[in-house]
Formats: sequence, structure tokens, C-alpha cells
Amino acid sequence: MGSLSSRRSSVLGPQSSVEALRGGWKRVLAAPALVASVFALTFLLALPLVIMLRGMIASHLGGSLAAETAASGINYDWWQEFSAQATGLGTTFTPSVIGFATVLDNISGVLDARARIAPLATALAVYLVGWAFLSGGILDRYARQRPIHVHGFFAASGVYGFRFVRLAVVAGLIYWWLFAYVHPWLFDTQFDNLTRGVNSERAAFVVRAIFYVFFGGILLAVNLVVDYTKVRIVVEDRRSVIGAIAAAVRFIRTHPRQVLALYALNSLTFLVLIAVWALMAPGVGGAGLSMWAGFVVAQLYIVARLLMKLQFIASQIALFQANLAHASYVSAPIPVWPDSPAAEAIGSSPRSA
Repeated sequence: MGSLSSRRSSVLGPQSSVEALRGGWKRVLAAPALVASVFALTFLLALPLVIMLRGMIASHLGGSLAAETAASGINYDWWQEFSAQATGLGTTFTPSVIGFATVLDNISGVLDARARIAPLATALAVYLVGWAFLSGGILDRYARQRPIHVHGFFAASGVYGFRFVRLAVVAGLIYWWLFAYVHPWLFDTQFDNLTRGVNSERAAFVVRAIFYVFFGGILLAVNLVVDYTKVRIVVEDRRSVIGAIAAAVRFIRTHPRQVLALYALNSLTFLVLIAVWALMAPGVGGAGLSMWAGFVVAQLYIVARLLMKLQFIASQIALFQANLAHASYVSAPIPVWPDSPAAEAIGSSPRSA
């Protein structure tokens, strides 16, 4: 009887994860305005950086013959010359910006703890703050599975945004500690200790790969806790970030197979997207139609990446609600004007004579 129960639970785990995956996609596709809004935020934040980089390239090219060859394809001699004198944002204009190389460069940058230059770091900080604000409305919309309209969305964003900022501070301190202390301890101290006297590059690579997997596993664990902390804050209207973190850890500890299976399914979907992008990523094209075609394909890839990001959120909400509540349970009522927090603040302000 016990073995039958254990077998049944082991079967139900993956099934509930598959259902959560489907439920997540259903919620994401039912709210296309959220996808468009997140894409607009990403595009608008990237646009100033693109304009700055364009100005640097145009200033360096001027009216030279290199400008004509650069417009028709690529001029590696000029590119090396530009990279040698580039500063700030210009240092990011490397071959890694072409096609699929960008994906590999981003992964390498995270695992190797490579610092970002100031303009990119500033844009990333602004993006994270904007995402922290919008996340409350996004999670609330996906949890309720029905329209909450613009005022409801921004009311929820305002209510949960401050809690998410507090969570971001806690998570930021954890990530800082991992990259400032754990990463150098692994990849500098321990790697040197284990590979000292080793003549085989293959053995050194295996050691480094093991450290990559170990460090990536730590990042994954922290990421899962942060994700389900957000879910518990919104679905259960929790005000204490520390209490929500503890509740998220309890949920992951009591439902490890469902949580990890869902994460694996979402990650597999993401890897399929990356594989498709590796096959379709445009290379260096000339001016005209090929340039705009490459731009459109790249934007479609960004939309697909954002869909995956939203799917991660929506499917985690679906999994949590399926295990501890019901499919559209949210503790807090929908903020509806004039019952929204904004109206309450207006009502509590002193009246003028």
C-alpha cells in the first residue's frame, strides 16, 4: 500500500507540473497587453544606448571609405581599430553582438562574474526597478486570470512594488555575497589548489565545469526562492518580506519534485528557443532589406524571450495555486476605483478650506 502511494505521488508530481506549464501558457496568452508592455519597456530602455553607440560609430567612420564597406557588410580592420580606441559603451561593440554569440557572451558573463560597464549597469538598474514595479501587476493579473484593467494593474503594481523593492534589496545582498566571496573562493582559490601541478588541460576544464555547475545550482536555488517569494507576496497578500521568504522555502521544501520538474520543463522550452535562435540568428548583413529583416527577426527573438520570462512567472503561480489554493485564488481584492490605494490616499489627505 505504501509503495502504491509513493508511486502515485511520484506520478502526480510531473503531471501537476505539466498542468502548471499549460496553465502558465494559457495565462500568458490570455493577456497579450502585458507582453506588449514589457517589450515596450525593454525597447525604450535600450533605445538611448543604441543611439549613443550609433553616434560613436558614425563619428569614428565619418565619410571614410571604411564607412562604405561597413554599410555593405563588415570591415574587420576598421572594427579592430574602433575597438582599440573605444571607451565606455563603445567597448561593448564586439563580435559577440552578432547573432547567437550574444547568448553565449551573456551566459559567460554571468558564470565568470564579469562586471558591466557603467552605462549598461545603469540601464540594467533602471530596468530592474521598472520590472520590480510592474511585477506586482503582472503577478496579480496572472493569479486572478481575468482582466484587472489599467487602474487595477497600476494599483497592484504600487502596492506590491514597494514589497518587491525590499525583496530585491535582500536578494541583491545575497547575490553580491555569492559573486564577491563564493565565486572567487571557487574559481580562484579552490580552482588553483585543485589544478596546481596538473598538466592536462582537459582535467582543469572538468574541474572548472564542475564549479560552474555547482555555482549555477546555487544561483538557481536563490532564484527559485525569490520567484516563489513573489508568488506568496501577491497571492497571499503578505506584507513581511522575510516571512514570505520563509514561506517560499517551505513550499519548495514540501513540493520539491513539482517545483524542480516545472523549472526543468520551462528550462527545456527555453533551450529549444535558444536552439532555434542558434539556427536562425542573422549574421552581418548589408544595408537595405537584409538589415531590416535581421532587425525584425531579432525583435521576434526578444519577444519570445520575454514570453518565456512571463511563462516562468505564470506557471509558478499556477503550480502554487493548484497545491495550496485554487486556480484563481488571490487573497487581496481587486483594487477598483474608488477603492484603490490611490483613492484612499486622496481621501485621507487634509481638505483645503
